[in-house]
Amino acid sequence: MFKEANPDPVRQEALAGLIAHLVQQGNEPKYAQLMATSIIFQTDLDLRNAQMASLLTWLQQEHNDIYSSAVSVVEKTRADFENRVQRG
Repeated sequence: MFKEANPDPVRQEALAGLIAHLVQQGNEPKYAQLMATSIIFQTDLDLRNAQMASLLTWLQQEHNDIYSSAVSVVEKTRADFENRVQRG
């Protein structure tokens, strides 16, 4: 179902550093790992959202003729995803 991700050494180092920092703050290691994973995941989502917004803005400014089609593709992807989540 999910593709196994190749371990990225930079991400692994960032995760380890964040876990160590959270443990230093007094969090239990198992919770620190979950918290660090969540923080990195949220940051990744924020980056993807910023990339999508930037791309759509660029399309609107530089390629307005296909901008509405691009927005439709993004909206269809969102709707398809929500339908898959609701179906389980």
